[in-house]
Amino acid sequence: MIVLHYTAMQSAEAALERLCDAQAEVSAHYLISERGNIWQMVEEDQRAWHAGAGQWGAVVDVNSRSIGIELANTGAHPFPEPQMRALEGLMRAIMARWSIPPERVIAHSDMAPARKFDPGARFDWRRLAQAGLSVWPGETEAATDTETETETGAGGFLAAAGRFGYPASGANDLETTLAAFRLRFRPFASGPLEAADCGAIRDLATRFPVDRMPPSA
Repeated sequence: MIVLHYTAMQSAEAALERLCDAQAEVSAHYLISERGNIWQMVEEDQRAWHAGAGQWGAVVDVNSRSIGIELANTGAHPFPEPQMRALEGLMRAIMARWSIPPERVIAHSDMAPARKFDPGARFDWRRLAQAGLSVWPGETEAATDTETETETGAGGFLAAAGRFGYPASGANDLETTLAAFRLRFRPFASGPLEAADCGAIRDLATRFPVDRMPPSA
């Protein structure tokens, strides 16, 4: 997999210093500055400490099965064009080298929804999907009167979220999973679960079930 993060620090240089500090016990394979500079800190075939506790589908040790990319961003402003272009070029190369399909590109908040929020609501996931570097829900029809509460309510949403990859755990209730889903796919939505949430996650789960393919590495 590829896991995308933001640094939540004031500069790329400050983040680089921390990511290279053994005492910090955190690392990533790559860091990209807002100007589009790329630093590689860990070889792609080596394990970096970027993901921490969490899960995506059947993968519970995400650090051992993923390449982590940190984006210099405080979480409070958009990601600049030079940074996005650099990210897209880097991702294309990584995905080609490791046969990573677009659905295996996730947010840190996807695999740890109870504790992480990066790369946040300002990250342009739709742009990555349009470039073939991630996934996005298709146009979904509104729920019909014949659909049951199991299909459109909390139970249906959580079941589909689990099929797509979100951790299916008692610790991740509807509120937590819905927040993580919206952070990536509906960043301007708020309030209770809506039919649009259920339709979008069902579409993703149907087209991109998380564990349909064997590991590529």
